[in-house]
Amino acid sequence: MTKEIHGTVADGYASVRAEFAAFVAGERPDYEGQLCAHVRGRRVVDLWAGPQGDGGALHGVDSATQGAAHLAVALLVQDGTLELDRRVTYYWPEFGAEGKGTLTLRDLLAHRAGVVGTDTGFTLAELADDRVVAERLADQRPFWRPGTAFGHHVLVIGALTGEIVRRATGHTLQELYEERVRVPYGLDFFLGLPATREPRFRAAAPAADGPPGPAGLPDASDAPPEGPHTLASVALNRQGAGPAGPERLTDERMIRARGPASMGGVASARGLAGLYAAAVCEVDGKAPLLKPDTVAEFGQLHSTGYDLVTRGHASYGLGFEATGDTWHPFLGAGAIGQSGAAGAQGFADPAVGLAYGYVRRPGTRTRGPAPENGRLARAVHRAALRD
Repeated sequence: MTKEIHGTVADGYASVRAEFAAFVAGERPDYEGQLCAHVRGRRVVDLWAGPQGDGGALHGVDSATQGAAHLAVALLVQDGTLELDRRVTYYWPEFGAEGKGTLTLRDLLAHRAGVVGTDTGFTLAELADDRVVAERLADQRPFWRPGTAFGHHVLVIGALTGEIVRRATGHTLQELYEERVRVPYGLDFFLGLPATREPRFRAAAPAADGPPGPAGLPDASDAPPEGPHTLASVALNRQGAGPAGPERLTDERMIRARGPASMGGVASARGLAGLYAAAVCEVDGKAPLLKPDTVAEFGQLHSTGYDLVTRGHASYGLGFEATGDTWHPFLGAGAIGQSGAAGAQGFADPAVGLAYGYVRRPGTRTRGPAPENGRLARAVHRAALRD
């Protein structure tokens, strides 16, 4: 039976609709997903499919949350409120315990801090509260010498940077994001989902085995085979009887309500693409949130090579994945974005003026962005080059 594709594409983007339809035709019957893209601030792709999904459904986006969080951080750096080469302890003295005193904000944003978790793990209530996570990590000894290597701080990077934001401004990262980014642009990308929006949220589908995605995070649904004390298991909070894997944490209302800045975000594809469009392009007469120099600074490679947590190749700018190097080599060198264990991905390619967002209802196991992002992003990029 042909699966119906809903939504619209602009002139010149029919090939994207065809690629999305071809992918959906081969998916399991209960697939729900959305694809959205902007080019130079204009929405050119707005597609969705699924028996119950629609273009306004909200999904947990897991680590893709970090893109929203670090856009807010980039704004504070651009304003001069935060300085990248200040030591973290300048803002947060307690963080210097256990030999972490020389770490800079720049190194922290590049996932070089070495505090990917704690020896004993976090409860669900702790993971929901960025201030509690930050307090525990301040006392944690690093798992590698800070600044000498890197690894994705999967569940904690937003709490770490968020504590610096709170110390420097008196406001939480979530509050600043809401005030300066989400509300002005009306984005369906929430760091803290209001109860009134709950009916639009789609929980994860029942787990089903599927082909693994591209190299990235170890399978979050099971403890890594090496045992419960590897760096991967610490970063994924798999020690002992921890909460569910990262791709299912937003099924918990506590997580959705608080919106922890590492993985608690809830969004539609429109929200993801809209975030990155606002970051780098003029949208509805509003200037880009980030100046070209800020985009270049945050998109510049800071950590590249072997990621100690994901145990494979990865590249990071400041707070963002270097999306072109890690996932989509056809993108421009300054592309910034972030993916999530449930399959979501958002990014901006400033060279083309492209902003991309994809979400799906989790069900199949993925590592990083769902593998279909490769073909979908390439189709959008090719069309954008012709636009």
